[in-house]
Amino acid sequence: MELKLKAELREGHGKGPARRLRADGKVPATVYGHGMEPLSVAVDARDLFHILHTDAGSNVLIDLEVGSDNHLTLPREIQRDHVKGRFVHVDFLAVRRDVKITVDVPVHLVGESPGVKEGGVIEHQTWEVRAQCLPGDVPEAFEADISGLAIGDSVRVSDLRAPEGVEILSNLDDVIASVVVPAILRVEEEVAEEELAEAVEGAEAVLEAEGATEGEAAEHEAPPGTEAGSGE
Repeated sequence: MELKLKAELREGHGKGPARRLRADGKVPATVYGHGMEPLSVAVDARDLFHILHTDAGSNVLIDLEVGSDNHLTLPREIQRDHVKGRFVHVDFLAVRRDVKITVDVPVHLVGESPGVKEGGVIEHQTWEVRAQCLPGDVPEAFEADISGLAIGDSVRVSDLRAPEGVEILSNLDDVIASVVVPAILRVEEEVAEEELAEAVEGAEAVLEAEGATEGEAAEHEAPPGTEAGSGE
């Protein structure tokens, strides 16, 4: 996905000029990459918000218009004010259409697991996968199919299908998601096993005690002049 965004050159650096820009509804930004001199620019906060909230997320290609120049870029180092939720600063990495880039692509789970229907739960462990491709080939997401997972099964990075021209760089053995027994059931099973083990130990102790008692009784019942256990 490629979208257009206008930017204006900005003068002055530091907290004061940056605060004034944000007060005017703009976001301070920097454009860099491919040996170019970094450019200090500003973009409209609302336009940036809409661009970054497409399905492509932060992997959206942006045709950044700065005066009479255009730069093909990817947003990087997006800083936000976590209290007010507004953008504080953003970097735009200039890329070339004919040079491959490395990106982190989200992983979405698709399908319905039979293991979940049997009472299991999904543990989603890997949320992004690193990939390499041309800027125009960056996928919005990889889909991990969980429709064949029973309890105890997993889907791994090696199970993903990469589009043509996209190479997955992440470890192929990494687990993306697993179907596991719910924690509460695991605890109940462990408690039940412990109780069973205790019951077995108690029963064995009782049998040993009864055996010892029977042995003592046999000794007391032995005829006079003989020893218990003797063959005489």
